[in-house]
Amino acid sequence: MKIAIIGGGAAGFFAAIHASGIGREVTIFEKSPKLLSKVKVSGGGRCNVTHRPMEISKLVKNYPRGEKFLKKVFRHFSIQDTIEWFESRGVPLKVEQDGRMFPTTDSSQSIIGVLLAEAEKHKIKILIATGIKELNPTKSGYELITDKGVFRADAVVIASGGHPKSESYYFLNSLNHNINNPIPSLFTFNTPGESIRELMGVAVSDGLVKIEGTKLNYRGPVLITHWGVSGPAVLKLSAFGAEWLHEHHYQARAIINWNGNFGENEYLQQLINYQKSHPNRKVYSHVLFDTPSRLWEHFCAKSEIESNQLYGNLPKKHLNRLVQNLFCYILEVNGKTTFKEEFVTAGGISLEEINPDTMQSNYHPNLYFAGEVLNIDGITGGFNFQAAWSTGFLAGKSINY
Repeated sequence: MKIAIIGGGAAGFFAAIHASGIGREVTIFEKSPKLLSKVKVSGGGRCNVTHRPMEISKLVKNYPRGEKFLKKVFRHFSIQDTIEWFESRGVPLKVEQDGRMFPTTDSSQSIIGVLLAEAEKHKIKILIATGIKELNPTKSGYELITDKGVFRADAVVIASGGHPKSESYYFLNSLNHNINNPIPSLFTFNTPGESIRELMGVAVSDGLVKIEGTKLNYRGPVLITHWGVSGPAVLKLSAFGAEWLHEHHYQARAIINWNGNFGENEYLQQLINYQKSHPNRKVYSHVLFDTPSRLWEHFCAKSEIESNQLYGNLPKKHLNRLVQNLFCYILEVNGKTTFKEEFVTAGGISLEEINPDTMQSNYHPNLYFAGEVLNIDGITGGFNFQAAWSTGFLAGKSINY
């Protein structure tokens, strides 16, 4: 039996490994000259393999698209299964404070190494720089027309990843599957006209970012960059707001509460209490609410507070402005910046056309899908890789010819 795996990424390798067996000839077709490129760059080169184990009902809430579908998928291969799979092959994982899991080596090469070793162990053929031009169903299987000739397979797993443009799915045209228009997910907010960019590198650990005029919001670390604002709160918000932001051409107003533990009244009351307790202290040099000093100075300047202003005689007008800058800081968003190596798309093969218990096409026998080619995407934290491992495992294991 010949099995073709289209895509040499995380989902493709996992599908290939689990599809292999006696009497099976498994071949991975990768269009680029590199294998597992996203695995290599993920997590700053450390590879965020998965996330701390959690109940499936909570796990699926981390997927802006694919929540219901993944409820069934994760019953077949869970986070705990992922951990055990890697650790049983000599790659122990560790949990960081925010729940992300990495190899204890802090090197993505550990993950790449074990996947390549398993592929070699199972005698999986790997063809790099071999793009698929056409994939055509035949009476007995599938015909793959590639850059390097024509190949035939009894079963095919498509794990070709996400693409920024729908034209990139052209080789799937003969399959008549619906493809949700691909749009970016996980990106920073560009704020080209905002002075806050001068504070590049400043971060807060617990901000709350909202998109004005919507219910979209996310709480977590916020990082100021020379583009605008980034960090987990912004990236995760961009994932849940991907469709809205795309429709609005990435023009929006972001509202930031720089310390999610405080509401507007709490900010005001604590400032009033501090005024009474320390009237002779300078506002600029006595920072409150765990605010980074450079950011506090920026708030003071925007609130028109003089550098030698004392708390005790701070005018009410300036006090209220300071509260607004802390609680309701408005940024004009104009554009986005994506991480090219870790590009994540919202969109892909419609999930209504795939069996979540096998990953098989509802239209074609022995045709399976796995990974980001599907209309599935997760927020940062190892969730996209977990979807890749789970769908790859299920696609590979379900091949029964």
